Amino acid sequence: MALFDAHLHIIDPRFSLDPRQDYRPAPFTADDYRARTASLGVTGGAVVAGSFQGPGHEYLTAALRDLGPGFVGVADPDPETSDSALLDLHAAGVRALRINLRRGPAADLDAQVQLARRAAELLNWPCELYVDSRELPALSARVATLPRISVDHLGLSREGLPHLLDMVAGGARVKATGFARGDLDVPAALRAIADVNPGALMFGTDLPSTRAPRPFDPADADLLAEVLGPDRAAAAFHGNALAFYGIGPDGRAGA
Repeated sequence: MALFDAHLHIIDPRFSLDPRQDYRPAPFTADDYRARTASLGVTGGAVVAGSFQGPGHEYLTAALRDLGPGFVGVADPDPETSDSALLDLHAAGVRALRINLRRGPAADLDAQVQLARRAAELLNWPCELYVDSRELPALSARVATLPRISVDHLGLSREGLPHLLDMVAGGARVKATGFARGDLDVPAALRAIADVNPGALMFGTDLPSTRAPRPFDPADADLLAEVLGPDRAAAAFHGNALAFYGIGPDGRAGA
């Protein structure tokens, strides 16, 4: 199996955590990540900014340097971030922007969407939403102007799954990650999403599984493979995320 890990965090003790957050995860370095995924056939991945990480993105760009080619960053810049700062992040390997509506610092959603739209126009970045899918009806009109979006962790909510499927029908992607984070029937959700759009699912380890009821287990990948079948699973493990992040056949992110 070739795996592009569509969602992981690196927690590097060289960089301070956000003093506004009470949560203090244990370090999880690039070496720790490699050790945990040695048997998974990882070819690259998306290193995602977490709400517990401090201001600035030095920790993220350092993680991309440590992990090497094939890995891209997902940043959570302040809405006031300048175009030149976005260009600097792009040069360092960032390829997407995240709006964290679950645990991120309070910010004006319209301003965040405006930044995401600016990043899409300037750099072709997609936007990732960490949100309970029950909230999607209230958000859909506001994010509809974004050309490419994804939703983290299968949308978390059994109740919100129909709303998530509506967004998938409109072109949204979904991260098949954090299977224990919500109350979903995970196999049923995977099937339903793939039936609407086989190109929507992007599998990730969610390592080191901060705040999750249980950590990632390789059995999660086995479950997805069993539920989706060979062709759809291969796309979810690799091809769908490469297309989402604009990564070419050589495994490198586009300019």
